[in-house]
Parts: sequence; C-alpha cells; structure tokens
Amino acid sequence: MLSFVTSKDEQTLAIEVEGKVTKDDLKKFDNVVFEKFRNDEKFNVYAVINDIDAPTAGAMFEELAVDAKRWSQYNKLAVVSEKNWLDKVSGALDKLPGVQAEHFPIDQMEAAWDWIKEK
Repeated sequence: MLSFVTSKDEQTLAIEVEGKVTKDDLKKFDNVVFEKFRNDEKFNVYAVINDIDAPTAGAMFEELAVDAKRWSQYNKLAVVSEKNWLDKVSGALDKLPGVQAEHFPIDQMEAAWDWIKEK
C-alpha cells in the first residue's frame, strides 16, 4: 500500500510504502503528480519504504509505465529504509539522466529531508 504523508517541502511528494503496491496505488500517485505538478513541472519524492512484498511482473510493468511517463519531471528521490537492496536500487536510479537518488537508513530521516531540500 502506498500512502501520502505530510511533506516538508512544497516541491516534494512524501510517501510511505508497506506491503503490496497496487495498480490503484500507482494511479493515485500519478493523479496526485498531475494535480500538483501537471505534466511538465519538476518534483521530488521522499519515500519511506517499510516491509514490502516483492513486486509481481505485472506490478513492475505498471510502475515502469508510470515512471516512464513522469521520468522527465523527477528531480530528487530520497529512499528511507533499512533494506540494504534499496541502496543498490537508488544508486542505479542516480545514474539515470536528470534524476538524483539517495538511500538513507531509517534513523536518518531528517538528513534525507535536508538532502532533498538542497537546491
């Protein structure tokens, strides 16, 4: 499940992910992005990732479709989690043009906010 939480920055969507991310969750995310940033304004994502289910192939394709649609709008992605594999994923995302991604342990939530708010 994907939930929106209070953001500390007007250009940042703050989300919390736990369990399984559904197609409806991805549609909700896409709708919120459109409402706040339309189709051309840059934005950041602050994501707290708790225990999540491994994505199914279908869910991965859905997520990639949403991400590809919005990729040019992403600016920074802060991933906050204790899961070590997320560090590798955010490192791979950081190599994509135009997107900065960083992984932070759960006890460094404020450092993640500080990083995402840096211009």
